[in-house]
Amino acid sequence: MPQLGFPNALTAPRPSWPRRRTHPVVGRRGMVAAAHPLIASSGLHVLRRGGNAVDAAVAAGLTAAVVMPEMCGLGGDLFAIVHPGPRAGEPLAFLGSGAAPAQASLAMVRAKAERGADGSPRMPLRGGLSISTPGMVAGYGALLARFGTLPLGELADDAIRLAEDGAPLSPLASHVISLFQAVLASHAATAAVFLPGGRPPRPGDLLPQTDLAATLRRLAREGPEAFYEGPLAARIAAGVQAAGGALTAHDLARHATTIEAPIATTYRGRTILQTGLPSQGFLLLEALNIVENAPAATLARADAEAVHLMAEALKRAYADRLAHARDPAAGPTPLHRLLAKPYAAQAFARIDPARAAEAPAPALQDGDTTYLCAVDAEGMMVSLIQSVSSAFGSGIVAGDTGVLMNNRAGRGFELDPASPNLYAPGKKTMHTLNCWLVLDEAGAPVVVGGTPGGDGQPQWGLQLVSALIDGGLDVQLATEAPRWQVWPGTDPHDRPNPCRLQVETRIGEAALEGLEAKGHRIERLPGWGGQGAAQIIARDPATGVLMAGSDPRVEGLALGF
Repeated sequence: MPQLGFPNALTAPRPSWPRRRTHPVVGRRGMVAAAHPLIASSGLHVLRRGGNAVDAAVAAGLTAAVVMPEMCGLGGDLFAIVHPGPRAGEPLAFLGSGAAPAQASLAMVRAKAERGADGSPRMPLRGGLSISTPGMVAGYGALLARFGTLPLGELADDAIRLAEDGAPLSPLASHVISLFQAVLASHAATAAVFLPGGRPPRPGDLLPQTDLAATLRRLAREGPEAFYEGPLAARIAAGVQAAGGALTAHDLARHATTIEAPIATTYRGRTILQTGLPSQGFLLLEALNIVENAPAATLARADAEAVHLMAEALKRAYADRLAHARDPAAGPTPLHRLLAKPYAAQAFARIDPARAAEAPAPALQDGDTTYLCAVDAEGMMVSLIQSVSSAFGSGIVAGDTGVLMNNRAGRGFELDPASPNLYAPGKKTMHTLNCWLVLDEAGAPVVVGGTPGGDGQPQWGLQLVSALIDGGLDVQLATEAPRWQVWPGTDPHDRPNPCRLQVETRIGEAALEGLEAKGHRIERLPGWGGQGAAQIIARDPATGVLMAGSDPRVEGLALGF
């Protein structure tokens, strides 16, 4: 019998509690915004103990790896931007994605290829050959080495306790496990963790991950390097190989986090920072450059005309991603040209203000990822996103390590020889993860934000940045604004069709009818049915006051003091 007061449904549609206007959270000494209350709590605990924003973000990220295993984990990737604060130095981007295993050839993955609706070969989405070298743990190490003040062992306390004692499952987490029961049951080590007793755990159940706790304890003692060299690395590689993968200890040992200056553009006098290649972050910057050619007042209305202009800008940016985005070590991408203002002006001039483009939709995908941000009393800002790619990644827990491995290679690479993102051993895939940070006209960091959601990320990022700058919305209202996304359609024969425009009906019937009149194929989403899980923190450089917003579409929370 279910516990009184706890949700009872496991396989019923995702619970939909009524949403209501939430006020921004304010503070001055520190702030964390994340997609799960326990994640935000871990970060705030570190800030209260005197840690800085990087310390808080790492602690929060480690907790996320335990309480949101469908979204992220030690076997996944991490991207981040850190601004050390006003007058404290220059911002840095941390690109923590790994390469395809050196011993996994194109022929190997072709032999396991899946077939798309049009019969074309596609990368295996799950299983051993979908795994790329995980970069998240090394990303934590790089962040702490450059900016941290507290040891990893101290920052991992919450994550270790939750893994060892069992994290209490929220209704959403329980629901997601039930949805992906078949994926979790396909590998014995994975099923043993996430399907105890052969069934999905219920809301409120504890989900212990004792092998993961032991791995976290080793990392706390020995540092992030233990994940990539030594006995733990050997066990991870052996676990992947036993499941049909090609990852080796050598792949782990040769991995390193890329640290570089963020890429950037200006938008109405502010500077928007983003993560560079192989991240798709440049799409947000390109789309901002395009819509900057429209009056701010036009975009601020958030009506049919505004959505049309932004959707058409995004179509053009995604076409450039498909044509050019790749591992920068595998060949050039003309970012200088793609992010040039004259290029954007030309793209804007090609937008028909009265008609949606009929070009086929890019092959967009959703994704399972989590985003968090942190700001401390000194104004250090951290924008951090981490993921195992699809829900529960490859579906493989590596042996007895408790580490759930990503499926980034399977979801990211192409098998089309003409694609710049063609699979190759030792190559990094074009990566959906990206996050952003805003500087004011004087160059001070003032807003940090982002959202998970695969190929939806740049789309919602465009809407969020425009809502803040063009619309003048506060951080919470920006996360609550009616959301939309350009997505591929299908015809009755499941062949690719021109773009659908999925729109929350809260935008109003006049806007929906206006978009239909412009030729958009509208899919009406109920009230809060849009995707994403945006988190935003703003800082007033004059007073140091912090204000945070957290997306009501998920179970997230902003906490400050």
